[in-house]
Amino acid sequence: MKKIVEYLQGEIVLTAALAAALVSMLIVPPDAAYADYVDTHVLMLLFALMAVVAGLKRCGLMDRICDALLSRAGSVRMLGTALSLACFFSAMLVTNDVALITFVPLTTALLAAKPQQLILTVTIETIAANLGSMATPIGNPQNLYLYAHYAMPMGSFLRAVGPLTLASLALVLFACLLLSREAIAVKREESGSAIDRKALIVHGVQFAVCLLSVLGVMPKWVSFVFVLATMLVYDRTLLFQVDYALLATFVCFFVFVGNLGRVEAVSALLGRVIAGREMEVGILASQVISNVPAALMLSGFTGDAYALMRGVDLGGLGTLVASLASLISFKLYMKAPGAKAGRYLGVFTALNLAFLAVLYALASFGL
Repeated sequence: MKKIVEYLQGEIVLTAALAAALVSMLIVPPDAAYADYVDTHVLMLLFALMAVVAGLKRCGLMDRICDALLSRAGSVRMLGTALSLACFFSAMLVTNDVALITFVPLTTALLAAKPQQLILTVTIETIAANLGSMATPIGNPQNLYLYAHYAMPMGSFLRAVGPLTLASLALVLFACLLLSREAIAVKREESGSAIDRKALIVHGVQFAVCLLSVLGVMPKWVSFVFVLATMLVYDRTLLFQVDYALLATFVCFFVFVGNLGRVEAVSALLGRVIAGREMEVGILASQVISNVPAALMLSGFTGDAYALMRGVDLGGLGTLVASLASLISFKLYMKAPGAKAGRYLGVFTALNLAFLAVLYALASFGL
């Protein structure tokens, strides 16, 4: 029991989701209708993607990308720009979490002697990962969920996020101009280990199957069964790299939202509050409960997938808790010698709010 409590204390979002689900169950006692709450297709696809991404990371691909980037970095600005762009583009395929887990520790090691530049670089990398990840259905959990939940055509998805992604890239490049032009000697031994080509092929095929499911070419359960079966045969240890807390969080919110939807007064009120303000409500809700739970909760009360997706994607900017990926980069930064939480939060919040203000203005004017 003690271990369970300690685990839940370390998984704040899961704990909050579980508490919300349990309270809602007091209002709407469990019955046969609960079976319709959980979107098993989304859970299966999310599981498969997390397992595959863990495999792609382990095979050495990300290490080789790091080596290639650092070989061309001659100044703090060049280094920060290269790493921020790596976060932006890699997040589209391997998720914002994995992008930051890969590149932030490298940044803290290389810029440890330049604390102010380190804070600014990690902040820009975090923003870049959060914004780059919105470009694809698989870049972050909220996109994957909303894309599947609303059965969005790819054309509609790209119209929702494409213009904002391009604007975000321009803003990231502009923000990198804030970094110092001071020369820097990057001293990092190359990873030394070659890419495991066999693993790359196996996980590449798995990834392709997942993409086919995302695009609706094949059922989502096919990718789940295929990935699970091949992982059990090829490398079952990767199954322990899956974020089961995130999957459990989804289940809890499915129960919570499903129960709220059955309370007529609450459902009607939420529907009125959200209607016509999906983007704004998505942004504001994300600042408090983070964008993944916000997407899960609000999707039950609106049919405007376009505006809601824009809201929760932009909602990842702002406060530290607006995106779970931002919490990851903060934790990684705090492991650096001499880390200053107060200074980091000040820079992080100011730059995030600036990005959010500009992108919200562009979205509001029809971008």
